[in-house]
Amino acid sequence: MGLEVYFTILSQPSRAVLMFLESNAIPYTRKALDLRKGENRTEDYSRINPMMKVPAISDDGFNLTESVAILKYLANKYTVADHWYPKDIRKRAKVDEYLAWHHTNTRPACASLFFNEVLLPARTKQPADTVVVQSALTQIKNALDKLETMFLKDSRFLCGDEISIADLLAICEVMQTLGTGRNVTDNHSKVKSWMERVQNQMNPFFDEVHVPINKIRQKRLQAANTSKL
Repeated sequence: MGLEVYFTILSQPSRAVLMFLESNAIPYTRKALDLRKGENRTEDYSRINPMMKVPAISDDGFNLTESVAILKYLANKYTVADHWYPKDIRKRAKVDEYLAWHHTNTRPACASLFFNEVLLPARTKQPADTVVVQSALTQIKNALDKLETMFLKDSRFLCGDEISIADLLAICEVMQTLGTGRNVTDNHSKVKSWMERVQNQMNPFFDEVHVPINKIRQKRLQAANTSKL
């Protein structure tokens, strides 16, 4: 049976898991789910992930949910470079520090912008709520400010001078905001430089998993340009 990965490519944590697997040449089988068709709500999938969310893995019958837990499990099980999730207790603690912060800062802020400016209007056929969107933009600015003044203050990556699983989770969230047509990093030069470093190190896998979000971005930019004519 081997390692099976259940995902949808528009899921930020799913992309982080896929990039980790590809960059480390870990053999696995892709199980893409179409959430619009409710493929995450089937009885079969509920046995793998009772929360019916993505990503999830099934490794020879061992089921695991939550992207942070999945990435830690993969980094511990397989022979990968130590920098992904260091064995040194202090270096590992710095990765865990960011991961704990991530779920109440970078992730909800970026996810809220994409949901409220792209997904919700597409579902309801109603314009985005400008108040909610502005609130998300403020949260993103605050998160990016902290990335620059704390996590990237003296290092090339979020948790040191080498890439870790923290960088994968974080960059996928920031990339999600591109789907709105906005450039939320315009006033954050350190974040921009960090993103370039992560992209360069993770390519070609980085570009591959972000094709759909970039297509959404181009479509929105084209629509915006057309409306100005």
